Amino acid sequence: MTPRPNNARERKLSTLRELHATKRDAIRQRLTEFSSVAPSEYFYELIYCLMTPQTSAENADRAVQELRRLSFQTQPIDPEPILRDKRNYVRFHRTKCKHLVMLKEEFPGVLRALSTRCTPSELREWLVEHVKGLGYKEATHFLRNIGRNGGLAILDRHILRNLQRYGVTRSLPKSLSQKQYLLIERRFKMFSEQIDIPVDELDLLFWSMETGEIRK
Repeated sequence: MTPRPNNARERKLSTLRELHATKRDAIRQRLTEFSSVAPSEYFYELIYCLMTPQTSAENADRAVQELRRLSFQTQPIDPEPILRDKRNYVRFHRTKCKHLVMLKEEFPGVLRALSTRCTPSELREWLVEHVKGLGYKEATHFLRNIGRNGGLAILDRHILRNLQRYGVTRSLPKSLSQKQYLLIERRFKMFSEQIDIPVDELDLLFWSMETGEIRK
């Protein structure tokens, strides 16, 4: 006979697995949608990820939709008025606007990199090195949103808070160096293997626990 969970952590993990079972189909559907994103959408997926640090996903998404409406990728449009608009305010909009304008020139190189046979880790390293304003979290976020992250972890505050909750990390880091990011990512992967929930699915599960939605 299989013994019942006999401590608080095991009970929490059992509850997490049960929650995953209830949301698994919706999560996998969302991941399938990411994998189906057309290359023609990659530019706007990338600018979304450039805008999300310190900004709500809702505001970043509204800003992207307005930039898309104005054909920002192909037209000489100043994005700053859009990013500072109170209806979709993006923090640090002056700096992020510079990054968006730079990306328009850099983006053909991004497409070339994505067309190679590089591993997800290699692609992430390339993106962090070549796209101004993109860190490990944002680069992983972009790769996940186009179905190319291959189990890499998006270590945003929602994920980090849950990793602490389940004993994977002891505390919430104030900032993440490259070394710290990769260390916590390895622990995240080990935890996902321990509870038999793939990293990509666990990422969205944690997001839904924090926000009530299975968002990008």
